[in-house]
Amino acid sequence: MIIGFIPARCGSKSIPLKNIKPFCGRPLIYWVLEALNECPLVDMVVVATDCKEIKRVVESFGFSKVQIYIRSPESATDEAPTEDVMIEFIQAKKLKDDDIFVLVQATNPFLTSDDLCSALNKYLEGDFDSMLSVVRFKRFLWNPNGSPINYDYRHRPRRQEFQGILLENGAFYINTVGNILKYRNRLSGKIGFYEMPEYSWIELDEPDDWIIAEHLMKKYQRERILRSKNTKIKLFLSDVDGTLTDGGMYYSPTGELLKKFNTRDGMGFELLRKAGIKVGIITSEKSEIAKKRAEKLKLDFVLIGVQDKLNEVQKLCKELSISLNEVGYIGDDINDLPLLKAVGLSACPSDAVEDVKNAVDYVTTKKGGEGCVREFIDLILNLRGDYAKNYR
Repeated sequence: MIIGFIPARCGSKSIPLKNIKPFCGRPLIYWVLEALNECPLVDMVVVATDCKEIKRVVESFGFSKVQIYIRSPESATDEAPTEDVMIEFIQAKKLKDDDIFVLVQATNPFLTSDDLCSALNKYLEGDFDSMLSVVRFKRFLWNPNGSPINYDYRHRPRRQEFQGILLENGAFYINTVGNILKYRNRLSGKIGFYEMPEYSWIELDEPDDWIIAEHLMKKYQRERILRSKNTKIKLFLSDVDGTLTDGGMYYSPTGELLKKFNTRDGMGFELLRKAGIKVGIITSEKSEIAKKRAEKLKLDFVLIGVQDKLNEVQKLCKELSISLNEVGYIGDDINDLPLLKAVGLSACPSDAVEDVKNAVDYVTTKKGGEGCVREFIDLILNLRGDYAKNYR
């Protein structure tokens, strides 16, 4: 049997309750639980905690393999090593010596099910007693006495030729139950390594780590983030200026205000309606042009001159008997931020302001007025499975 084991204490001095602090839209512990639950080689996933709130959050995910183990107060102190709770659990559950024990730390959310499966296959097929995850760290290191650790400064290598060193990233450790009990350590005997991507070196131990890690996660694991979101969207809304349009203000020779829309965005709204999703626009501008465009597209909702978009959409959700988590929204500026942060799936054009790009689930490759809304709509339909089913 292969057991995935995640220790998750209440106590955390640097970041209170960090194991369930939101990270890229989900509690931090969600990401490693997802990886373990989706790895077919893992038979059981255990969260060892002393915290009722962590227990409640973990159980709310509904992962089929996951169970809770209530650890003793003695194994949950700041001074107690992780091995204490590992051994406590092993003895309490009377695991067999040849069972494989995978210690996983919630503080490395970059771990994926592919990583776990590949590492376990390498462990099972190789001649290793234990294994740990590492990254190849290409930095030049020095001793305090002024001597280099991992290179010859007289023959400085180019980065692309430099082998670097292996750095423990804390994502996981694999060993047998028998070895853990014998040596009272997560590692023992002949130790193997599994290399993860270099960006996964960071562990979430300090507040600044959180900021850096979220940016890295959004850059390298965007698809994984999107899969974790609610794709059962029942209402889709779009901002107008800078999103459905390029944000430009055009005037005719007679002084008439003009706006440029993209016809592909219009087809996107139609595709959503065919999929049974309500559609609409919401804008702070009192724009007759936007109103006429909405009428042509036969949108379900036309919310014009709205200053508090979140409040207006909350009222609309109440009328439709749906939650904000079932809303998809795309906008481009800071007045869109409250709504973008509240909905189930959010996006912005590639030329949106930086604060918005940092807050949304998806940044389109296209700019405002150039088909960015259609790109987001296609993403939603693909995530739901509707696009492949109905339109290809």
